[in-house]
Amino acid sequence: MFVKEAVVSNQVGLHARPATFFTQKANEFKSSIWIEKDERRVNAKSLLGVLSLGIVKGTTINIVADGPDEEKAVNTLFDLVCSNFAE
Repeated sequence: MFVKEAVVSNQVGLHARPATFFTQKANEFKSSIWIEKDERRVNAKSLLGVLSLGIVKGTTINIVADGPDEEKAVNTLFDLVCSNFAE
């Protein structure tokens, strides 16, 4: 299991378009991937799950993966968050 903490800093948080980018990227990996916010954990490959967290600008999340490409998955998704979803 590999975990990395990230702060969402893009203007709209992890809603609609950024959440779609995130889930599409997560689905490229074989590992199971989750996003944790506070006490909740959702499947990072599920758009509805990601949207249900209500992640806004300034929210700290944990990106968690478990599987054969867990480290690459977490690092790739972390970089996506840090790039403000290429906005």
